Amino acid sequence: MKKVLLLLWKVLLFTLGGFSELQRMKEQKRADLSLPSLSEDSIQVMKNMKATTPPSYGIELGEQQKRGRRSRRDSLDLYNEKDPFKSDESTGAEEEENEDSENMMDAESDMQERELMSQPLSALRNNTEKICFPKGLPWAPKVRQTDIEDFLDMSRNKFIGFTLGQCGEEDVEETATECLFRAMLVNIPQYMIALLKILLAAAPTSKAKTDSINILADILPEEMPVTVLQSMKLGIDVNRHKEIIVKSVSALVVLLLKHFKLNHIYQFEYVSQHLVFANCIPLILKFFNQNIMSYICAKNSISILDFPSCVVHELPELTAESLESGDNNQFCWRNLFSCINLLRILNKLTKWKHSRTMMLVVFKSAPILKRALKVKQAMMQLYVLKLLKLQTKYLGRQWRKSNMKTISAIYQMVRHRMNDDWAYGNDIDARPWDFQAEECTLRGNIESFNNRRYEKNPNWEFSPVDNCLQSVMGQNLQLPEDFHCTYELWLEREVFSNPIQWEDLLQYS
Repeated sequence: MKKVLLLLWKVLLFTLGGFSELQRMKEQKRADLSLPSLSEDSIQVMKNMKATTPPSYGIELGEQQKRGRRSRRDSLDLYNEKDPFKSDESTGAEEEENEDSENMMDAESDMQERELMSQPLSALRNNTEKICFPKGLPWAPKVRQTDIEDFLDMSRNKFIGFTLGQCGEEDVEETATECLFRAMLVNIPQYMIALLKILLAAAPTSKAKTDSINILADILPEEMPVTVLQSMKLGIDVNRHKEIIVKSVSALVVLLLKHFKLNHIYQFEYVSQHLVFANCIPLILKFFNQNIMSYICAKNSISILDFPSCVVHELPELTAESLESGDNNQFCWRNLFSCINLLRILNKLTKWKHSRTMMLVVFKSAPILKRALKVKQAMMQLYVLKLLKLQTKYLGRQWRKSNMKTISAIYQMVRHRMNDDWAYGNDIDARPWDFQAEECTLRGNIESFNNRRYEKNPNWEFSPVDNCLQSVMGQNLQLPEDFHCTYELWLEREVFSNPIQWEDLLQYS
């Protein structure tokens, strides 16, 4: 199953394209529609962003005071503190802030950090590239297209009493994404449910007895391990197998959502709605309801058995020391990649959808997402803060009052919308809403789009039927030429050879 999912992911990357290809396609579509080019690339902006220090909890501060305010840093924070061009004042201020954050690292990583931080400043200047963090907010503010259209429609009706009509049928371009959606359309609900079942079975928080899909059939041996060494090797292999499955499923769903959204918005909404119906939102929240720092810093790999070491070098004898050694990476890039992808999926499902945002509030996702802020990686923190920004207006004044550091981080890192009062609860979107009607309206629009574009003859049920015998007999039917050539044969076979009970016909007529 692992290899099948990886193959599907790579096939999508090859046929549809990755993020760089998506950016090029966006620019091309904007140029075709005579729109200005994009002012920024999201990936490039996030590369230059710096991670923020997560807010501390009251319980954590009490525990740190008991421990004597020990200064420890997590491993991902090292990448942000390696910048040798920071002033001594800013460095000291950040050290004081880091003393207030909870750390989830073991003794081995602490020793590595102390060795790194003990290096002189001049050595770091020679070995580290200069990182220039831009001053000011990283994102340019934007306005939603729907808000502009609503404002123009309201002004047009108010001042001149004129309403624009709907556009005619559009020409459908036969792109790779269009062909894929047409082929998947009938079975998209089943595909989404299957992917989420695999993701649930591979999640680290799921129990083995609740797995509805046997995802470990590829690696479990026929005979269970006898020695402790074999058990350790099997345990590492099982965890690595699950991590690869989560990585491939999350990347697969992200690629599908992004390409469908670029091709047509209703294709994206159709896939998103089936993901929501399959309980994708609580599943992702369940995935993050764990010690996320331990998951990202997990080392479920054996370096001497990994590629290309297993091919280039001779395989040595496995020992307990070689199993525990692992690699020198301070975090698992695979798990970090999976977490970012899952957060992006959650953002795409809930963005500008009040009913789905209320699902985040009902499932109490705010404390779960705040714990994920402990991972000091800028891209991951950005998507966590986006999710917190969506539900800020629904969480109440007391939550906003006690989480001012989180709101400040949202202001610093997340893009601003001109008319979005996200930090206040007096907006009309925060009032009671008929969320079921909102989803039903969206579902009706999606069904109309699918019937209009993908049905062969969508109006055959509504075509009028002529029941008058005289008008039907008087119609001039165009018969094909081959029928004219074989007319006598058809007359002999279909008319003269079949006995006709004329009395019965006259009786029922």
